[in-house]
Amino acid sequence: MEAKSVAQLPSGADWQYEPKWVGFRCIAFRDGERVDLQSKSGQPLSRYFPELVDALQKLKPKQFVLDGEIVVPVEGRLSFDDLLMRIHPAASRVKKLSLETPALFLAFDLLKKGTTSLAAEPLTKRRPQLADFAARYFPAAPLFRLSPASLKFRDAQRWLTSAGGGSDGVIAKRLDLPYQAGNRDGMQKIKRHRSADCVIGGFRYGENLQSGRKVIGSVLLGLYDAEGLLHHVGFSSGIKAKDKPALTDKLEVARQDGSFTGNTPGGPSRWSTKRSSEWQAVKPEYVVEVSYDHFTGGRFRHGTSILRWRPDKKPTQCTMDQVRQKVARTLIGAIASVAQAY
Repeated sequence: MEAKSVAQLPSGADWQYEPKWVGFRCIAFRDGERVDLQSKSGQPLSRYFPELVDALQKLKPKQFVLDGEIVVPVEGRLSFDDLLMRIHPAASRVKKLSLETPALFLAFDLLKKGTTSLAAEPLTKRRPQLADFAARYFPAAPLFRLSPASLKFRDAQRWLTSAGGGSDGVIAKRLDLPYQAGNRDGMQKIKRHRSADCVIGGFRYGENLQSGRKVIGSVLLGLYDAEGLLHHVGFSSGIKAKDKPALTDKLEVARQDGSFTGNTPGGPSRWSTKRSSEWQAVKPEYVVEVSYDHFTGGRFRHGTSILRWRPDKKPTQCTMDQVRQKVARTLIGAIASVAQAY
C-alpha cells in the first residue's frame, strides 16, 4: 500500500491521520519459526536488522503480518543517517551497530492475525485489531511500538506543523477501504517543507543540449560552518527550461578552480553518469532561498527547489546553524507529538 503525494491535508470523516516517519517502510512476517522483514520494493531486510528478527521470534503470536516503519532512535530523535549505516555488507558491522543503535519497528497496520487475513477488511476494522495486538504483545517486545493515529484533523495539523526530528509530514488513510496493495488509492502523504538560504557553490551540466549548447542541469548548494568552511549540503535541479540558458550564462562567468572548502560533492554513483557527476565550481557569491523537506547529517536528504534569489543577503550569512536552529525548533514539538511511539 503506497501513498500519493498531495499538497494539502484531506479533511472529513473518511480519514485517519498518522505521522510520516523518516525510516524504511517494512512488512514483518512471522509464520511459526520463520520470520522475514521485507522492504516496500520486496527486498529482504532481515540480515540488516538482526535485533528485529530476534524480537519477532520472541513475540508470543506464531502467525501474523505487520506493516510499519523501521527507524533508529539516537539521542531523542530518529536518525536516518544511522539507519542508512545499517545497510552494510559486513555482518560483523551490522551486528555491532544493532547493539549500539538498535532499531525500532513502528507498526501502523495489521494484515494477518493467526490464520485470518485482514487485508480485505476496511481500516476501521484493521486499526482496532492492531491496537489490541500491540496492547497484548508489544509490552514484552520493546523494539516494537504502535505508531500513533488520530481521527482528528487538528492532530494532523499539529503533526504537520511540528514535523522534524524523525517525522517529515503526515500520512492520511481512507478508513472505508481495504488494504490497497500495489496502488495509491487509499493513502496520501503530505510533507512539511521548510526553507533555507544557501550559497551556490557550483553546478552540473544537464545530459541534454538546448539550442545546440550545454545548459545547467542542477546547482550545488553550500552552507558555512562555525569555522568559516563552506560545505556542500545538497543540490537543486528543479530549474525551468526557459531559465536555464540565462542561468548558465550567469554561472559560467563565475567559474573558478574551487569553491567548497569543507565537504565537497561526491563522484559518480549508481544513479548518475560520469558526465552528470562532473561539476563546475563557481565563486560563492550568489545566494538563493530553497525549499526542503528534511535536513540530516549536514545535508538535505532530497533535492531542493529554488524559491527565490537573495541579492540582499551575504553568502557568509548562509550557515549550518540557521538550518539546525530551525530543525531544533520543530524537534521540540515533534518529540511531544510522537512520545507514545517511544
